[in-house]
Amino acid sequence: MIAKNLRAAATALVVGMAALAASMPADAAVRSAVGKPLQEAQTLAASGNYAGAMSKVKAAEAVGGLSAEEAKIVKQMKDYITVKSGGAAGPVDSAVGAQAKFNADYRAGKYREVIADEELLRKYSALTAEYQVVIAQAYYQLGDYKGCVNYATSHTGAGTDMIKRGMLCAFKTGDDQLSRDLAEKLVAANPSPENWSQLIGSAERAKGLTDSQTRDIYRIKLLTGNMKGADDYFTLAQLLIAAKAPFEAGAVVEKGQAAKLLVDARAQRLAGLVKQAQATNAAGFAKAMADAQKAKDGEELLRIGEDLTGQGKYADAVSAIQAGIGKGVKDTDNAQIRLAVAQFGNKQKAAALSSLEKAKSNPNSKLVSHMWAIYIRNAK
Repeated sequence: MIAKNLRAAATALVVGMAALAASMPADAAVRSAVGKPLQEAQTLAASGNYAGAMSKVKAAEAVGGLSAEEAKIVKQMKDYITVKSGGAAGPVDSAVGAQAKFNADYRAGKYREVIADEELLRKYSALTAEYQVVIAQAYYQLGDYKGCVNYATSHTGAGTDMIKRGMLCAFKTGDDQLSRDLAEKLVAANPSPENWSQLIGSAERAKGLTDSQTRDIYRIKLLTGNMKGADDYFTLAQLLIAAKAPFEAGAVVEKGQAAKLLVDARAQRLAGLVKQAQATNAAGFAKAMADAQKAKDGEELLRIGEDLTGQGKYADAVSAIQAGIGKGVKDTDNAQIRLAVAQFGNKQKAAALSSLEKAKSNPNSKLVSHMWAIYIRNAK
C-alpha cells in the first residue's frame, strides 16, 4: 500500500510538472534565448537524458537579466526534470526535489537513504505525516524493528497509520506490553470495531489475567461488535454464570440467539442453565443481600453489585459496590472497575472515569481500566 501511494504521488508530481512545463508563455513573455534551451531541456528530459536536460536549464539561467516570468518558467522546468529523474539530475534545492528523491529512493528499495532523506524533507518544509509513516516502514523493511519502534513511538502524532506501524514493529520485537500500549492509543484515536479488535486481541494475550479481567475483556468485545462466533457467546455466558451474574448471562444468550449463532442443542442447554441460575438467584437474593451486609468484609456486596449491574439496576449496584469497598475488599482494582461500570450505567460518566483512574496497581488492571475508559469516553 505504501509503495502504491508513493507511485501515485510520484506520477502526480511528474504529470503536474509536465503540465507546467508545457504551458510556457509565448515569446513575448519569454525571450528566445531563454525559451529555446528550455524547450530543448523538456525534449531531453522526456527521452531520459536528464543530465543533458539540466545543462540546457543552466544555459537558460546563464542568459542573465531574467524577468520574473522567465525565472518562474526556469524553475518549473528544473522541478520537472528533478521529479522525472527522481532527484538524480543534480543537487536537490527545493521541496519538489526533496519529495522526488524520497519517492525514488523508496521505490528503489534504498531504505537507508529514505531514512536519511528525512532531513532533506525537513529542510524544505516538505516532511508530512505520510512521509513519516514511510520512514517508519523503511526501518521495518531493513529489519530494524527496534529502530522502527523508536521512530513510530516518537511520532505518534503522525496519525493512526504510524501507530499501526509501531504496533507491528513492537510485535516483531516481542514487546507485548508496548504493543498493547500502542493498541490503546490506536483505539483512543479512532475507536472503530477494527481497531478495537486489535486492542482486544492484544489484551487477550496478556499473561496472568484474573477471571474478572477476562469477563471485562469479553464484555468489551460484545459492546464493540467483536464477538467472533458462537464460542465467544458461550464463553462469556459461562463466565457470568460462574460469577453468579445469571441475568447478564441471559442477555448475552439472547444476543447470541438474535445473531443466529446460538441455535444448536448445546445452545439450548445453555439457555436452560441460565434460566435455572436466574431462578435460584432471584429466590435467594434477599438472604444473600442480608448476609453480605452482615459480613466482615465487602466481597459479597461487591459480587452482588456486579450482578445488579448486569440486571440494569445501576443505582442499587453503585450503592452495593460502594458499601463493599467501605468494608474492604481483596482486589481493590476490580472493585473500582465494577463501581465505574455501574456508575456509567447510572449516567455518572465523570464519576465512572474517576473510579477507573484508581484501578492501576498492576499492568493488567491498568489495561482493563484503560479499555473501559476509552469505551466510556466515546459512548454516546
